[in-house]
Amino acid sequence: MTQPVSATEQAQPSSIAPSRAPLPQDTLAAVQAALGAEHAAVWVYGLVSAFLPASFDAPILAGTTAHRARRDATERLLGSAGAVPQAAEPAYLPPKPVTNQASALELLVGAEQDGTVAWRAVLERTDDADVRKIAAEALTETAVRAVRWRKLAGLAPLTPSMPGQP
Repeated sequence: MTQPVSATEQAQPSSIAPSRAPLPQDTLAAVQAALGAEHAAVWVYGLVSAFLPASFDAPILAGTTAHRARRDATERLLGSAGAVPQAAEPAYLPPKPVTNQASALELLVGAEQDGTVAWRAVLERTDDADVRKIAAEALTETAVRAVRWRKLAGLAPLTPSMPGQP
């Protein structure tokens, strides 16, 4: 999992009035962690684009677009529940240096795996039907992207038996 380089800057309270009931604390913490995984994934896609050839431009754009959309939707969910979404870190520290195509693909797989773990944790910590639907969709989408990146990287197996397990 990519780690923040520095502490999160203090977020300003949202001026949007809550439009749904507040989330229970364990659900809120899990959704904030999933948002953190989305922030990190957006950053990872930007980093790896410098190490991958133009033939990867389309899947990089698709992944970046998907994670930005999921990030924005998660921020809206938190805001509508009266919570302040955590801000993205200015940078993240990959678990290993990214120096070539193979290490870039490995980092992409890791970012997607982090997303599956985070969204599965949301599923495990909520009974709210809307939040469960969002988490299930996010878990499925990130697991599918992880399989695609594993395939492009030539990694096996293409998918873990239980996506989202740490």
